[in-house]
Formats: sequence, C-alpha cells, structure tokens
Amino acid sequence: MAADLQSSPFIKHLASSDKKTRDQALTSLRTFLRGRSEISELDLLKLWKGLFYCLWMQDKPLHQQRLSQSLASLPSALQSPLILPFLRAFWITIAREWSQIEALRLDKYLYLIRQYVHASFQTLAKDGWKDTLAIEEYGRIVGDTALSGTDMKVPNGLRFHVLDVWVDELERVVGEGEGVWEGKLDILNLVMEPVERLAREGKLKVVRQAAKECLEDERLKAWRGEKDEDEEMEDGEEEEWGGIED
Repeated sequence: MAADLQSSPFIKHLASSDKKTRDQALTSLRTFLRGRSEISELDLLKLWKGLFYCLWMQDKPLHQQRLSQSLASLPSALQSPLILPFLRAFWITIAREWSQIEALRLDKYLYLIRQYVHASFQTLAKDGWKDTLAIEEYGRIVGDTALSGTDMKVPNGLRFHVLDVWVDELERVVGEGEGVWEGKLDILNLVMEPVERLAREGKLKVVRQAAKECLEDERLKAWRGEKDEDEEMEDGEEEEWGGIED
C-alpha cells in the first residue's frame, strides 16, 4: 500500500506550477483515497506536504477558496478507518509548516484551517455525535497539535486562529438556538475538551487567556442553558417587583 502511494505521480504533481496538472493530481488522489482503508502515518504526512504546497501554488482568491473547499471535502471521501489518521496528518502538517507561510499567503491557509475545523465537526456529527471514541480521539489530535499548550514549537498564531473559529464552525454544523445540544451536553463537553485543556495547561498566560475567552463565548452559555450574571440580576429584579400598591 505504501509502495502504491510512493509510486503514484500525483503527489509530486500536487505541487506543480501548472494548475491543470495540480487539478488532475487532486482528482487522481481522490480516487486513490476512496480505495484505501489504511495508509501509514509517514505516507499521509508526505501526502499532506503535497497538498500543502498544492494550495501554496494556487493564486487568485476565488480559486484559493475553491481549492480549500475541495481539500476540506477529502475526509468525506475516506473510508472510516482512515479519517482520523488523515486529520491527524493535516494538523501535524499545518503546525509544522506554519512558520514557513509568508504574509501574502497567510489568508488562504487561515481559510483552509477554518474549512477543516468545519469538516471535522461535520464528520463527527454525521451519525448524531454517537461515536464518542472518535470525538475523544479527535480532541486528543487537536490538543496534541494546533491546541497544544505545552509544545512550544506550535506557533501561537495557529492556536489563536483555531480558537477564533472553533465555536463559529461548531455553530455552523449544529445550528443556532438553546436546544441544539439538549440531551447531548456530555458530547459538547467532549468537543470543547481540547480548549478546556489549553485553558488549564497552556504554558503561556496569553494562550490560556485566549482559550478562556473561547470558553466564555455566549453561544456556549446558551447551549448549556447558562445565564449571565446581568441576566440573573434582571430576572431577580423582575421577581422582586410587586407593582404599585393602592
């Protein structure tokens, strides 16, 4: 299986300077992945390096967005045993290559990361969030890479961006409203665990604070049925008011 991957030309072609060649390589890759239930971590990392530079070579914002969306659709084409290893390779690659991203190229990678946070939540939610082992494992993957509080090689810029989009993309998957997590608060807690862990264990105060701000998001409070202190005070005042007596 590893030999098949190494002998396939599409990995090299993913980073071609020619858009047509890159597009053809991505199509070949999609076909290749559909037929595999297992690929070694080393080969997945080689593959993701090719995908990273596939986006690197893409210019024009609209084309960049379309490519990022196409890359983020890859997990949906994978067989179940390969999904989490594929996502792990993505996050390892992003954390490793982040410092190489030039300012002019940063926006397209920020967009790719947002798309992958969304795609990951979509994947975990597709069976009604029933696979708690997969949710826990994904939390460990992100908590050991982009949201690691102890690995000082992980750039803070990556941590901050993932924290910025985490609840946004979760909301896009589950929808708005207070009742969307009714009966599933234990699942919501699992989804938020890598952020909780970063808030507890982050070596840098600025990182811990950013994680705490994410956890204080009003949408999380609404999903959990929590009220702000101001709302509680207002409710209390309303209850105490007895009207004007004659």
